[in-house]
Amino acid sequence: MLTTDKLYARVSARLLPFLFLCYVVAYLDRVNVGFAKLQMQADLHLSDTVYGLGAGIFFLGYFLFEVPANLLMLRVGARRWIARIMVSWGLVSVAMLFTNSPASFYVLRFLLGVAEAGFFPGVILYLTYWYPAQRRARIVAIFMSGVAVAGVLGGPLSGWIMSQFAGQAGLAGWQWLFLLEGLPAVVLGVLTLAVLDDGIDDARWLDDEAKALLRQELARDGEPRAPWGLRHVLGSGRVWILALMYFLFVMGLYGVGFWLPQLVRNAGVQDVLDIGLLTAIPYGLAALAMIVVARRSDRSGERRWHVALPAFVGAAGLVASTYTAHNPVLALAALSVATAGILSTFPVFWSIPTAMLGGTAAAAGIAMINSLGNLAGFVSPYLVGAIRDATHSTASGMLLLAASLAVGGALVLACVGKKGEVL
Repeated sequence: MLTTDKLYARVSARLLPFLFLCYVVAYLDRVNVGFAKLQMQADLHLSDTVYGLGAGIFFLGYFLFEVPANLLMLRVGARRWIARIMVSWGLVSVAMLFTNSPASFYVLRFLLGVAEAGFFPGVILYLTYWYPAQRRARIVAIFMSGVAVAGVLGGPLSGWIMSQFAGQAGLAGWQWLFLLEGLPAVVLGVLTLAVLDDGIDDARWLDDEAKALLRQELARDGEPRAPWGLRHVLGSGRVWILALMYFLFVMGLYGVGFWLPQLVRNAGVQDVLDIGLLTAIPYGLAALAMIVVARRSDRSGERRWHVALPAFVGAAGLVASTYTAHNPVLALAALSVATAGILSTFPVFWSIPTAMLGGTAAAAGIAMINSLGNLAGFVSPYLVGAIRDATHSTASGMLLLAASLAVGGALVLACVGKKGEVL
């Protein structure tokens, strides 16, 4: 007899490895500029402020096109739309090798944000087509652990590419980095057309009994998912509160994501390959923490503390990193705690809006929360870069990010109920 656990194991085996791999490549292409900085900054004579602005301007393009992209997915279908997004961002990522000035750096980073807009919220929405609310945190955790795995693999890979390919065919190491890490997105985009289906009804690998059981499981979620239109989403105070929470958490995420290689260098490590290997450690621990926290949240049904407590842990780790900055071992330990805490907030957080919203509201609301929250990806690296230029230290920048995480955690405790309902 077909059981729900066996069926969802089959669904997960079909969808999650591919979506996970896509997100690894997406996040790697988004933040590999942090490694490119180690060589590109000197080659192009970029200040830390210019770098921070260029790293963050990605999110302006992302913000402007996120909601329209997710609404278009409803019309075009998940399969074709996700494929289009991946091919587009892969080509722009490759084009980053032609950066030769602050202006071209800004333009290409902006276009990368435009190209990638809609991928993450599109996948979060896509997962609601298959998984009921009580299974969603752990599923999103598996998908989002791609961020951590991108850090584990991306650090050593980026360091190896930059050290081994420097000067080949007349290209600098950082140019090879953009070329070799951008092409996989194009390949995966094409494969998306063969691997994904638009939804349960289009899945030829499921029989009628399996499809009926999946629909029955989704139906158990019942109504709290609001069937609002776009106007209602934009006017919803609860959606804006969730967007503010997400903004505060993303401040910490991208502050670490874009500056971790520099923080490791500041601790006394100079070789780019060694930096890459060491940055894998915080992300490896974070991958484990994300799965553990999300599974525990799904089993208990508790959401509020499973978001807030990791945010507080992340803040504490960032504060500790400012006091251990010149000791490589202690600095790496503090940054590992910070990274694990920060990343563990996200999977459980996304179980809150996806349980509250449905239909067009889900497409618009998820995209709106993600796009507004990811504006922190613009603010965070720019502020850290400007503070570093002004003070010649990253300590004040890390304290700012820690404060952001702490306020986000406090806001969750004040505005979210035990089961994830927004008060």
